[in-house]
Formats: sequence, structure tokens, C-alpha cells
Amino acid sequence: MDVVFDLILTASKWSRLHLHDTSLAMLATALVLFGPSINAQLRRAIGQFNIALRVILFALVCVLGYGFALIYLTPLLAGALAHLNNYMLAPVLLSIGMLLGIAIERR
Repeated sequence: MDVVFDLILTASKWSRLHLHDTSLAMLATALVLFGPSINAQLRRAIGQFNIALRVILFALVCVLGYGFALIYLTPLLAGALAHLNNYMLAPVLLSIGMLLGIAIERR
């Protein structure tokens, strides 16, 4: 059992060094996963507008909305994950990765 705990500790300590990059990858994956749904809702919401206004609004939401989400949510997620202790961090990261993988596979 000590071998398992040592493996978890080692993985958590290594992951803690790369927490910002891991958080960015998780958020980018979530945006790729949920982006089509968000875009479809946006298309329905702005469907009655002029074509020029639709293109501008769609571009603004995609570029600024997704960009700001990545820029501002990445440190929040990294900070939340940083509060986990070393026995929890690696299993939580593995679980999140598996859940994202399962969600992507179902799409």
C-alpha cells in the first residue's frame, strides 16, 4: 500500500509544478467539448439580426468570450486545484481527465 501512496505523492508533486498548464488544457478541452452547444445557443439568440451584426457579434463572443474564459478561468481553476493536498491532487486530476475523455467519446 505504501507503493501506491508513494506513486500518488510523486505524481501530485510533479503535477503541482505544471498546474497552470494542466488547468489550461482542461479548460480548453471543455471549451472544445461545449463550444458547439454555446455557438448554437448564440446563433439562435442573434438569428434575427442583420448579417453584418450577426458576424460581428459571433466573432466577438468567440474571440473575446472564449479568450477571456481561458485567460481568467485558468488561474481560478489552478488556484482551486492548488488547495488540494498531495494525496488528493493526482486522483482528482486523473478523474477530471477521465470524465472529459468520456464526455468527448460520447460526442
